Amino acid sequence: MIQLSILKIAEYGPWTLTLGSDREHELQMLQASLYKEVQKLFSEKNCIVFLNRADEFFVVSNGLELEDHIQIQKTLKKLFDIRLIISIGYGESPFEANLKAYEGKKNKVVLNAEHNIFGFFNRQYDSKVSIMHLDVDNLTSKGQIASPYEISSIIFELYSKMTKFFLERDSLTFFMGGDNFMVVSSDAGKKSVQNFIDMIKNNDKISLNCGIGTGNSSREAVRLATKSLDTIREIRDSGKEKPEVYELSC
Repeated sequence: MIQLSILKIAEYGPWTLTLGSDREHELQMLQASLYKEVQKLFSEKNCIVFLNRADEFFVVSNGLELEDHIQIQKTLKKLFDIRLIISIGYGESPFEANLKAYEGKKNKVVLNAEHNIFGFFNRQYDSKVSIMHLDVDNLTSKGQIASPYEISSIIFELYSKMTKFFLERDSLTFFMGGDNFMVVSSDAGKKSVQNFIDMIKNNDKISLNCGIGTGNSSREAVRLATKSLDTIREIRDSGKEKPEVYELSC
């Protein structure tokens, strides 16, 4: 069971227009500062935040109660001159949790009116979270034959394919920067990751590694996923035949 908390800046478009035309640099600084603070506040509660769009964040919030969200809203309100809406949902898969959060916001299922919190809570605190950490194997070598911008184009095309593939398996993919991606995964997503790696290798001549982590909280799942990915690199660097997928759980 996955619980998601989706944070979105309310009425962002109309608000940006009040800043005049020379605003883009200010908006970029605001968005970066907001992301930093949101990540900090939720990571202190053993959660992980994914940047969906610059005005929207997805938090895998298993174990968090309404009061935790209220505390974070209070802190953000003090720090930023904007209004954030939180919608919370849960489901057997990450995509289902996303739909549940959307339903709560769309139908105005109010959890706390003062702090703009909507949706539904997951009370199954013993549920596990699975997160996959994928990266491109030896991307540095591609930099010898392609410019930085061409490399970025390759990475974003890969992101598009990854998003589509795992969305069809009720999983949510996020670009983490560089050549790194994380997938908040369903069981179907985990079972099919080798198929995705093989497809990309055969069609695009790109080799991927995937570390999988399963934990009681999303931060623990990410730690284990990254440790799994590091283990693949260690096996590769030792000269042994490396696995393309490695999994750790607690």
